[in-house]
Amino acid sequence: MQIGMIGLGRMGASMVQRLLLDGHDCVVNDRSDAAIRRMVADGAKPAETLNDLVQLLQPPRAVWIMLPENIVDEVINDLANLLDKGDTVIDGGNSNFLEDARRAESLKAKGLHYIDVGTSGGVWGRERGYCLMIGGEHEAVDRLTPVFRTLAPGEQAASQTDGRKNDQSTAHEGYLHCGGHGAGHFTKMVHNAIEYSVMAAYGEGFAMLDKVNGEPVNRHPSLEKLQVDADVGEVAELWRRGSVIGSWLLDLSAESLQADPQLEQFSAEVSDSGEGRWAVNTAVNLGIPAHVFSAALFNRFSSRKETVYANKLQSALRYAFGGHNEKPE
Repeated sequence: MQIGMIGLGRMGASMVQRLLLDGHDCVVNDRSDAAIRRMVADGAKPAETLNDLVQLLQPPRAVWIMLPENIVDEVINDLANLLDKGDTVIDGGNSNFLEDARRAESLKAKGLHYIDVGTSGGVWGRERGYCLMIGGEHEAVDRLTPVFRTLAPGEQAASQTDGRKNDQSTAHEGYLHCGGHGAGHFTKMVHNAIEYSVMAAYGEGFAMLDKVNGEPVNRHPSLEKLQVDADVGEVAELWRRGSVIGSWLLDLSAESLQADPQLEQFSAEVSDSGEGRWAVNTAVNLGIPAHVFSAALFNRFSSRKETVYANKLQSALRYAFGGHNEKPE
């Protein structure tokens, strides 16, 4: 199938490579000429401008964008003035689901289709495939089935669930039409909130192991006799086998700890893409308790020293009412 790809970052480029390997015809565009050249070397057709990209695609066109949220509207608006009725725009980036209905309505007024695709797989997606959470109208989604099937991991990526019949949906292949406009990005938002939470839990657990491993230093009296002599990386490797907390994130934890046991190459400041914030706000609007999601999100804020002022005020108050003098180091 022929498809255009706008945005050749870490995921966009890998997705193009996966599509090319399965015989799809890819026309690519990016603000970086070097990024385009890399894809051309792999067999893609270059498009220096959006107009070039549209002209190189045969109607009905399918244009997939993998771009930061803050420029999605700009690019969609530009495309809307170039595409023809019946063409489809696919947003596979980390966009806010609340924007999808508006974008779909705007494109529908011009006779264009819109699909939102929550895309998970990271930099490993080229080899492992991408888990695709899809929102949009059936007609447009069904037409893109060959692309989704190529990008997805496939049935072999996981064992079959006992009692499940694979004719229920395409979930067993690694892609799923989750509903109307916004359903794909909504599902991906929840996915990322869970991801935040699992990562935070692993971080806290391994921090405890690291703290008690080896010689006891400044321990609470209840821990004075505790003797732990198991390397944190070895515990991660252990838990990969037979443990109920096994996961791909645990696999990656073990690899990271093997390569850099003290994680010295990392700053301990954890960014957030925005989806954790959207998930917490949405949980409030739904009236759903999201204790873990919010704690994981706020932990990321704390990692970026966003608690310094608040903590200084607490220190000032302790001094004011109790004479506790906690001076700057």
